[in-house]
Amino acid sequence: MIRRPRIPAPEDFTASSHSPLVAARLGLWLGVAFGLCFGTGLLSHYIQHPPGWFSWPTRPVNLYRITQGVHVLSGVAAIPLLLAKLWSVYPRLFVRPPVRQPIRLSAHTLERISVLVLVCAAFFELVTGLFNVAQSYPWGFFFPTAHYAVAWLVAGAVLLHVAVKLPVARAALKTPLRRGAPVAATAPGRDDSFERRAFLRTSAGVAGIAVLATAGVTVPWLRRVSPLAWRSAAGPQGVPINRTAAAARIVVPPDWRLEIVWPGGRRTVSLPELAALPQRTAHLPIACVEGWSASAHWTGVPVVQLLRWAGAPTGRPVRFTSLETEGLYAASTLPAAHASDPLTLLALRINGEQLSTDHGYPCRLIAASRPGVLQTKWVARLEVWR
Repeated sequence: MIRRPRIPAPEDFTASSHSPLVAARLGLWLGVAFGLCFGTGLLSHYIQHPPGWFSWPTRPVNLYRITQGVHVLSGVAAIPLLLAKLWSVYPRLFVRPPVRQPIRLSAHTLERISVLVLVCAAFFELVTGLFNVAQSYPWGFFFPTAHYAVAWLVAGAVLLHVAVKLPVARAALKTPLRRGAPVAATAPGRDDSFERRAFLRTSAGVAGIAVLATAGVTVPWLRRVSPLAWRSAAGPQGVPINRTAAAARIVVPPDWRLEIVWPGGRRTVSLPELAALPQRTAHLPIACVEGWSASAHWTGVPVVQLLRWAGAPTGRPVRFTSLETEGLYAASTLPAAHASDPLTLLALRINGEQLSTDHGYPCRLIAASRPGVLQTKWVARLEVWR
């Protein structure tokens, strides 16, 4: 007679890494990582797609570089922490549903569904985020929209999970790490506190190594010890780029002129005329949504001075339009605060050299504390809004 295999029960898993204390501590660390990632990601989304009530300061100049770096690195840290958390709680999958108790069965089912949603949404965010920093998009949806929508799903699922598990987590966190009660079925007299500490330290260490291995993309002095940094100081004229002129199909006409328009007025200016205007040099970063950033010395005409020279009104939002015609970011709107900032430049040079075509020749926008995708290259037109 062939015996049917017995379905495991939670008490069959005796490893200390499955204890409530380990699960609670990992959950706390993962919650911090998710919280940082969600908050900074929300800021990034609102900067790129600002609602009417949102405003973003121009100072400090490295603000977006910091917030987006935290966004990506907290997401990197969350990957090993999530895997460790799932390992610590997976024996719970073998809890038998209370089929003879309809009310408890309903609660059990809802909890399982919420956990499934949380795990699937969290993996979606982390995996697609990794693909985004690698600039690889093997899917048919628009990444920013999907990433933003699922982020809210993760946030809601996390809050629901915390509300359900808070009593268990609070009780577990009150247990001293060195003298925790042994897990079920542990041999009498066995002290498993060492195993718990080792698992937690390993999980934290792997998360720390993952962050250190990638942090060089945004922290310059860590680049030499960040082997997985996907961007560095390498690139045309010492600064990386995401989109080349060839990829954008840029052809700069020999008679190129910059068009400046505003309600009731219009003026054009040639490149020699731009170069003859008073110039300013500023040390500003390019900080991309993928998390990498690099600083350079940019030289050009402050936008507010250019508008005054042209006779256009200032203190208003300005729309920058590129020679690029097919890109998603071929145009961007500069808020009034940034348009009025003297550090916001229509740059003609980088690190003392004339802009290469890949960096936006004949001129490009460079503004403090802005995402790289909004630093429009190959500028052809400025439109001052009402």
